[in-house]
Amino acid sequence: MREKTEVLHKKRKWTPVSVIGLILIILFSIICVAPFVYMILMSFTQSQTAMIRLDQINFGDFSNYSYVFHNNGFFRSLINSIIVTGCSCFFNCLIASMAAYGFEKKNFPGKEKLYLVYLATMMIPGQVTMIPVFIIMRKLGLLNTYFALIVLILNAFGVVLIRQFMKGVPDDLLEAAQVDGCPEFQIYLRVVLPLIKPVLVSLVIFTFVTSWNDFMWPLVSTSKSSMYTLTVSLSLLKTQYATNYGLLMAGATVSFLIPFILYVFLQKQFVEGIALSGIKG
Repeated sequence: MREKTEVLHKKRKWTPVSVIGLILIILFSIICVAPFVYMILMSFTQSQTAMIRLDQINFGDFSNYSYVFHNNGFFRSLINSIIVTGCSCFFNCLIASMAAYGFEKKNFPGKEKLYLVYLATMMIPGQVTMIPVFIIMRKLGLLNTYFALIVLILNAFGVVLIRQFMKGVPDDLLEAAQVDGCPEFQIYLRVVLPLIKPVLVSLVIFTFVTSWNDFMWPLVSTSKSSMYTLTVSLSLLKTQYATNYGLLMAGATVSFLIPFILYVFLQKQFVEGIALSGIKG
């Protein structure tokens, strides 16, 4: 194996095109990373403007982070976001996987027509359904609850994604489980779910990012500060007359770290799930 690697290194030749390509990759990487570096540096300042100077940066000053966690209900909002996002990921994966299993592996009257209805709902912008859903939540007395914050995240995208991936699950495997007398739910739980784990991880990341970054619906559906999510609390750090951008960037850094850590640990399964769901058609 070592000899093959050495041969490959010897055969590699740097052409002008490859050098230009490498330079472009480095430049694009810097452009992508620069805003995050700027955000972190700004969080260690007390700047009242969006411009940063090197003499303002004090890496030993954690007063912005201390203020964020001890004032403005930020910690409570962080807990709310974790609860809402976690429940959204769980219920979205559960409902989407069960629906995709029914659409792909079961036959029932009107299956394809119903699936077209699912696809049609993806063409409706969320802003269109926000007011009707708000009225329904108010009539049912569900505003300022976790249920109201979770329900709008559930959509047909997960069903379409998982169904496409589930085309690669062998029907013979499911039939063998049925012959052995395995109940339907056990087939779904013990046979289907382990086989679609990569696409479930992809859906978890999609749902996590969508729910974690959602601002408009939590702002509309909550009026109590105890039910605010992280995005709503971040917006309160910016006042009408003055803005401490260091404080704002400290909150944004905390908000960024949790989904970033999640992606770092799940990136392999995420890439695998997207790749396989694209080629199993």
